[in-house]
Amino acid sequence: MVNSDSEYNRLEWLCRYLLDENPRYRQTPVPDSLQERRDFFRALMSVRSPMPISEEFLRVQDEELQALLAEKGVVELAGQSLCEWQGDITRLKVDAIVNAANSQMLGCFVPLHRCIDNAIHSAAGVQLRLACAEMMKGSDEPTGSARITPGFNLPAKYVIHTVGPIVTTPLPLRQQEAQLASCYTSCLDLADRHGLESIAFCCISTGEFRFPNDRACDIAVSTVRSWMASHPESSVKTVIFNTFKDIDHELYQNALAKD
Repeated sequence: MVNSDSEYNRLEWLCRYLLDENPRYRQTPVPDSLQERRDFFRALMSVRSPMPISEEFLRVQDEELQALLAEKGVVELAGQSLCEWQGDITRLKVDAIVNAANSQMLGCFVPLHRCIDNAIHSAAGVQLRLACAEMMKGSDEPTGSARITPGFNLPAKYVIHTVGPIVTTPLPLRQQEAQLASCYTSCLDLADRHGLESIAFCCISTGEFRFPNDRACDIAVSTVRSWMASHPESSVKTVIFNTFKDIDHELYQNALAKD
């Protein structure tokens, strides 16, 4: 349980640090209520550019994020090979969770945006954006490929970032379907190369990237099943399809129930 008084003061310090970094924000007041401070801190993390930061900030930030994780609760799904779980992916204790990233792979810069990219970076801490910036060095990542970073304050050891196709037509093109399948195989290949045993996929390219939920589910399940069947010696033994929306929960439950 988070001590509200200590967290209230900790958030004051964290928010003030991030405000003082930028001359534009230095005169901005920190909100009064605890929840407003949590939201404000998350918003400030989202808009922060990847630049050096003090060890003291990281220590205090990590205390805050670990306290929030303890409040949410960590979820373990042991002993399952292929399954679906509905909930917050940042709670899953697995070797890797998959982030639906944009081509810059720096996370979402929109304050309090409800995308999974924002949620993962907010829960991991500012170290994740710094690691991504170092990894990318200003380049863009091709659609369908994947990169790996540590998970930092997440219960997952690693984050595998993949760029899914963006659908702008009424139905996805065949090339986009192939790119989405490539996202799943690229993530699994990367997990296997790093000797990881468990991986949790989000619903890549749905939502903000507008890939139809039902077709995305079909591609995800069939691609993963095919990869697992063709890689019997892989280190990857557990694959979780993480869903958040009820429509995806129902789609994946039905898809996994089929032989």
